[in-house]
Amino acid sequence: MRVFVTGASGWIGSALVPELLDAGHEVVGLARSDASADALKAAGAEVRRGSLEDLEVLREAAAETDGVVHLAFAHDVAFSGGFDRAAGMDRRTIDAFGDALAGSDRPFVLASGLMLVAPGRVATESDNAADGPATGPHVRHHNAVATVALAERGVRSSVLRLPPTVHGDGDAGFMATLVDIARAHGAAGYVDGGVVRWPAGHRSDVARLFRLALEQAPAGSVLHGNAETGVELREVAEAIGRGLGVPAVAVPAEEAEAHFGWLASFFGLDSPASSAHTQELLGWTPEGPGLIADLDAGHYFTEGRTGAFFQG
Repeated sequence: MRVFVTGASGWIGSALVPELLDAGHEVVGLARSDASADALKAAGAEVRRGSLEDLEVLREAAAETDGVVHLAFAHDVAFSGGFDRAAGMDRRTIDAFGDALAGSDRPFVLASGLMLVAPGRVATESDNAADGPATGPHVRHHNAVATVALAERGVRSSVLRLPPTVHGDGDAGFMATLVDIARAHGAAGYVDGGVVRWPAGHRSDVARLFRLALEQAPAGSVLHGNAETGVELREVAEAIGRGLGVPAVAVPAEEAEAHFGWLASFFGLDSPASSAHTQELLGWTPEGPGLIADLDAGHYFTEGRTGAFFQG
């Protein structure tokens, strides 16, 4: 299969490209910079230059390949206060791919997020996350609903919801940011009782799941990419404390913003999730280490590693 991948040089994409190549597929990766293009060439992929705003480039690339995996999201825009703008770019990209693939029964796999799918209880693949505010992260869930609907247009579409942390050696997202915050404060914080739970998945397992979704997922599928149902953020803080040699401390909710900055709003989102249906449907068995094991392995304690956010 000849596969077009957006975000191919990113955190998950750089694991997915060799996963696809090793399985005998050809890969065409979207690159908006020389550095991304060089990384893709070095990995053995072809390069299509452009960005998520180059809709004609996206349509042409999709039309010329046998399937699409859409990993890219404008996180630089989203995390600087422009989440709705980033989600709007994402929706236009989804629509462009839908137009190119309509009536072909070719696969289209979208990366989405598990946050806010079913706050406060264990989310399953049958939860559609259609209710909620019209702005912020829920806009991205609406994009996932639109992707599932492409099955009605003859696209073998699927949505792979990712946990807030897809972890592994080299991850520069939420966990690395929490380590930097703990280092700055001299303490690893968690909000109040720390009973908020986040699902988690290892990068290698998630990359394999994207391949399986591309190859096997039925049209209109919703999949979950987490190996662990919910890791308590208190446990995360304790592991960070061990790594830095600082105490783990409870931060009162009213002081969370001062302590965690823009991340504070995420720490009230209790978002456990099951991936049992996904594992059974696609024969996916996660094999990578858990989040606490990765923290205890010391992968997150090199300074200056923050800044790469993919999932949400």
